[in-house]
Parts: sequence; structure tokens; C-alpha cells
Amino acid sequence: MARTNADAWVPEENDSEVVTRVLQNSAVEAVARRITMGSDTIKVPRMGAFSVDIVAKGADYVDAEPTLDNVILDAYKFGKTITLAEEDLDDTLADIVTGYQKEWAVSYARQLDNAAIAVTGTQNGGTVPFTSLYKAAASGQKIATAGAVTYDHLSNVFGIYEGGAYANDADTVVLAHNSFKSTFRGIKGTDGHPVFMERLDGTPSTLFGVPVQFSYGLKTSATMTDNPTGNPLLVVGNRQHLLLGVRSGPESAIGEEFRSDEAILKMRARRGFAVARTEAFGILEVTAS
Repeated sequence: MARTNADAWVPEENDSEVVTRVLQNSAVEAVARRITMGSDTIKVPRMGAFSVDIVAKGADYVDAEPTLDNVILDAYKFGKTITLAEEDLDDTLADIVTGYQKEWAVSYARQLDNAAIAVTGTQNGGTVPFTSLYKAAASGQKIATAGAVTYDHLSNVFGIYEGGAYANDADTVVLAHNSFKSTFRGIKGTDGHPVFMERLDGTPSTLFGVPVQFSYGLKTSATMTDNPTGNPLLVVGNRQHLLLGVRSGPESAIGEEFRSDEAILKMRARRGFAVARTEAFGILEVTAS
């Protein structure tokens, strides 16, 4: 089969239906710190903490010696092709290109979140493109419910994050699998008020006053998938320490297949991901009793 000519990639505008669908379905795309990637691999500086001294009048200042290292972002291509019949493309009543683009956006969003947050396997550049937050986090950052989620579970996972050195109210976010919604609705604080405030107007719902981003990708799985079936996860942490490398896209291209009356629709986004500080997060995993 002859190669398809699909070189004219068309990037999605920020207010396009595809980008909107991505942001609605991907917690990572919605809240992570975005790093523009001018090449397939970049290093993001990570500064270590240091203390501040009291300096007496006329005394010398003492140099700080913070540890400076780097977080490496490697961009991977999330893509798919779909063969389209020319007759369908000519049907003005059925915009199949836009329809497929939006469905791709949902699958991409869930796979990205799964790969970045919930995959349990070791990074291999293919089925496991990144070292996920779940994989990288130490055992002390995780709580397993061993049964139904309770108020104490939620309070304790917030406590793990809030007791660390990287907690910052302005950047605190909660990421959770959609199955947590029904759980949240049944939990109240000691004052009798709900801990979860659900919003249906497009603004984020909140848990303990913190914005919540829901994603179907936040269940554990051995490899990346848009339909994980493992344990649901809730993550609370500092969004500045979720690094999303943006190389290109979402974007698409259509090329003609000369041997038949068909066209090939290609869709892709090139992304990198890394966790700057795993200590900036607490993870709640729903496990069986």
C-alpha cells in the first residue's frame, strides 16, 4: 500500500471542541504545570530547599548550598489513524471528521491521565511511556482503604500532603476517579455539613474546599489504557509538581489514499510527563477489605 500524504498538520485552537473535550476529560491536561518543549527531550531544573540565617550587623552572609538537579521530560506521540470513505466525507449532514476527533480526544485524555498518574508498571517508552505518580511515590505517601472510603481516609490523605514541605494552598488540587463522586456525596464532616460541593455549571466541584478534577483514567493498571479496571485513586497535592511537557498538538491531518476512494485521518498529541517532587502528594487507593 502506498504511503498516505498527511503532512499538513492542523493544530487545534484553544477554544476548539477537541481541546475542550480534552480538558473536560483529562485532569493532567487541566491542572498540571505546562512546560513548552522545543525538542523531544528537555531538562527542567529542580532546586533543593535551603534555610535562611539571621545576619548580624557587619557580619558576613553565609552561602546557601542547595542541591540543584534536573527532571527529564521525554515527549511521546499519542496518535491514531482512521480510514474514511470518500462518500462519508462528502456527506454534509454527518461531520464524521469532527466526530472522530472528539472521540479521539476522550480516549487520549483518559490514556494520558492513566499513564501519568495511575500506571503501576516500569517505564519502557511504549506501553508505559512515563514513570507515573503512583509508581514513583513512596509507600508513606499512600493510603489503602481496605474497604469503603471514610471521612478519616480523606482527612488522612490530606494530612499526608499538608504535613509535607511542598504544601501550598494556592496550588492544591485533588484528582480523583469518577467513581469517587457517589462516595463523596455520602460523607459529612463532624459538623454535619457535606465535605463535597458538587458543581454542574462548568466550574470545578470541591472537596474540603479544594477543586477536584475527575478522570476515568485514574484507576491502576499495569500498562497505559483508556479503560483501566484496577483500584480507583484519589490524589491530593501541589499542581506545580506535575510537569506536563507540551511538544505539539492536539493536531490532525487528512491525506488521500490514491489506490481507493478513501482518506486517512491522523490525530496526535506529543506529550512528556514527570513528577518534580513525589513528596508533594498524598494518594488514596480504594482496595478491597
